Amino acid sequence: MQVFIWLLRLIVFLLFICFAAMNSEIIVLHYYHERSIEMPVSVALLLFFALGVLLTIVTASKNKGKK
Repeated sequence: MQVFIWLLRLIVFLLFICFAAMNSEIIVLHYYHERSIEMPVSVALLLFFALGVLLTIVTASKNKGKK
């Protein structure tokens, strides 16, 4: 079972690497008046995904304490 889990992790990791390689175009994020940052599409998606996971964890932990 452990071998299957590690094989699945390797496949997912390779898929992410292929996705990042195919989406290496540079985008510009304008975030405050004249300020902006340039980054690849794959990095921007990873950043916003991680932010969503973090917000979900924080929200879930606050709701768990109210019970």
